[in-house]
Amino acid sequence: MSTPWAEPRLCAQPQDTEALGAELAEAMRAGDVVLLEGPLGAGKTCLTRGIARGLGADPGAVLSPTFALVREVPGGRLALHHVDLYRLQGPQEAAGLGLEELFDGDGLSVVEWPERLGPFSPAGAWRVSLQVLPDGSREARCLRP
Repeated sequence: MSTPWAEPRLCAQPQDTEALGAELAEAMRAGDVVLLEGPLGAGKTCLTRGIARGLGADPGAVLSPTFALVREVPGGRLALHHVDLYRLQGPQEAAGLGLEELFDGDGLSVVEWPERLGPFSPAGAWRVSLQVLPDGSREARCLRP
């Protein structure tokens, strides 16, 4: 499947980032994994809210994590698994979470802080990079191997 957008996209407001997530959701199929890369505050959770909306799920159910590393967002055309690995120190901690089974399932998994997966990062995953620009807007790039 082709990438939903071929060129970097500018998101001036959080609503733009959510709209981009909804656009990305249209291309998603069961078993897809989206790895969200970017610094703290870049809009990863905001993009995930947009993906939820694009799937027909409640975007309000997508929360920044407290102690839950994996949350399921019900109600869309695909089960959405929001995985936020911010609190992990590295791949050794990700190994015991059972993410391989989640990634091989019939839902859609969206992973924030995927660099903490190390060798457990799934092959063939979509990659979305979000960067904060000097003016506070975000630049999003979508790649699929």
